[in-house]
Amino acid sequence: MINIISIKNNLDNITFLVLLISMLSYWISVTFSKLKNGAKVGYYCVCLANVFITIILGSRWLENGYFPLSNLYESLLFFVWGVTFINVMIEYQTALPLVGAITTPLSLFVVAFATLSLPEGMQKAAPLVPALKSNWLMMHVSIMMLSYSTLIIGSLLSILFLVLTSGKEVDLQGSSIGYINFRNENLVRDKSIAILESSTAIENNTITQSSSKKLNLLESLDNLSYRVIGLGFPLLTIGIIAGAVWANEAWGAYWSWDPKETWALITWLVFAAYLHARITKAWQGKKPAILASIGFVVVWICYLGVNFLGKGLHSYGWIL
Repeated sequence: MINIISIKNNLDNITFLVLLISMLSYWISVTFSKLKNGAKVGYYCVCLANVFITIILGSRWLENGYFPLSNLYESLLFFVWGVTFINVMIEYQTALPLVGAITTPLSLFVVAFATLSLPEGMQKAAPLVPALKSNWLMMHVSIMMLSYSTLIIGSLLSILFLVLTSGKEVDLQGSSIGYINFRNENLVRDKSIAILESSTAIENNTITQSSSKKLNLLESLDNLSYRVIGLGFPLLTIGIIAGAVWANEAWGAYWSWDPKETWALITWLVFAAYLHARITKAWQGKKPAILASIGFVVVWICYLGVNFLGKGLHSYGWIL
C-alpha cells in the first residue's frame, strides 16, 4: 500500500523533479524548433507542478488552521505557485513557449532554495506570532506575493527582449496599448543587401519571412511584458494599502518606514515610472525594458534581500 503521508512529505521534491523536466523540455523545444512536442511536455509539467504546490499549501492550511503564508518556506512556495499559474495562463492565451523557457528555471531555483537550503526548522509550520493573528494575513501577504510573481515575469520578458535585441538599433513606435510598429535599421539594411545579392525570388521571400517572424516575436514580447506588469502593478498597490491598514491595527501606525515597507514603496515607484514611460511615445522599446529589468532586481531586494538584514517589524520573514 502506498504511504500517503510519505508522498505528501516528499511532494516538494517531486515538484522540483517535474519543474526540471519542464525546463529541459522547454529548452529543447526552443533550441530545436522542429520538436514542437517539447513545449507541450513543458506546459503540462508546469500545470502539474502548480497542482502539486496547491496540494502542499492546501494540506498545510487544513492541518494548521491558517493560510500558509506565515514563514519564508510557505511564501516561497506560494510565490512559485503564482509564477506557474501565470505562466499557464499566458501560454494558454499566446502559445509562446519562450515564456515557460524563462520562468521554469526561476521556479526550479526557488523550489530548490526552499526545500534544500532552508533549515528544516524554517520549513515546519509554527504557531502564528501575535502580529500575524489577523484576517489581513490572507489578503495582504497573498496579494503581495501574487504581485511579486507577476512583476517578476513581466521583468523577465523585458530582459529577454533586451537579450534578443542586443547590439541592434530597435525603435518601437506607437501606442503601448494598441498595435506597435516596429523599425529595426540593422535588419532593414541586412534585408536590402540580401535582396540585392540574392539570385532568386524564393530566397528573397525566405529572408522576408524570417525577418517578419523575428519582428513579430519582439513585438509580442514587448507588448506581453507591458500587459503583465500592468496586471502586477495594481496588485502591488492593493497589497501595500492592505498592509498599511493591517499595520495600523497591529502596530498603531499606517507607515513606519520599516525596511520592508520602504522597499515596497521603491518597487512601486520603479514600476509606476515604467508604466508612465510606456504611454510616452519617446519611451518605447529598450528604454522601458531597461527600467523593467531594474525592477526585477528591486523586487528581489524587497522580497528576500531585506530579510537578510534581520531588522524591522517584519520579523517573521528574517533569514538570519
